[in-house]
Amino acid sequence: MKIHDIEGFPNPTRIRIALAEKGASDKVEFIPVDVMGGEHRTPEFKAKNPDAAVPCLELPDGTHIAQCNAITEYIDATFDGPSLTGETAKERAQISMMNLRAENGLLNAVGTYFHHATPGLGPDLETYQCAEWGLKQKEVAGQTMAYLDSVLAENEYLAGDTFSVADITAFAGLAFADFAKVDIPENLTHLKAWRAKMATRPSIAA
Repeated sequence: MKIHDIEGFPNPTRIRIALAEKGASDKVEFIPVDVMGGEHRTPEFKAKNPDAAVPCLELPDGTHIAQCNAITEYIDATFDGPSLTGETAKERAQISMMNLRAENGLLNAVGTYFHHATPGLGPDLETYQCAEWGLKQKEVAGQTMAYLDSVLAENEYLAGDTFSVADITAFAGLAFADFAKVDIPENLTHLKAWRAKMATRPSIAA
């Protein structure tokens, strides 16, 4: 099993945390992709993942699986350990809901701001930008942070009492926000405390 990615980027980080949570980091081979050099946009890489994005999971039979949520589902079902995506129908639905809210409202919103309203990854890679849309998505990210704070005022984790993929996605989203200089408002104390707690998990602190 291989993971094509670039260490330190938000979405690859999500998969690396998931693998660590399942105790499976040593069960895969990481294949670095030169994103800054545009390798992810080459015909060779797009034959693996037409999305032209990392990470991409490659199975021994040659199957390629892209999209973080799909990769995490595969990892969760393949390796032993506590489930990241839920055991019951209700748990799976709640975790999926919160994961999508964290992904769309925080991680992707910050990404859109970064790629459209800042220099992003530079002119060679940022071939189209719409600053107005980027700034609007920065507002969405702030609104989502406030929403997550309200959830964490009532719950230990984003989808209830158990750590899940939703927490992984939100943690990666906040790390991306740091990089893009999108600050967590000072009054969001529950979100800040949750983040500090997440940072102590072995899968993240390592």
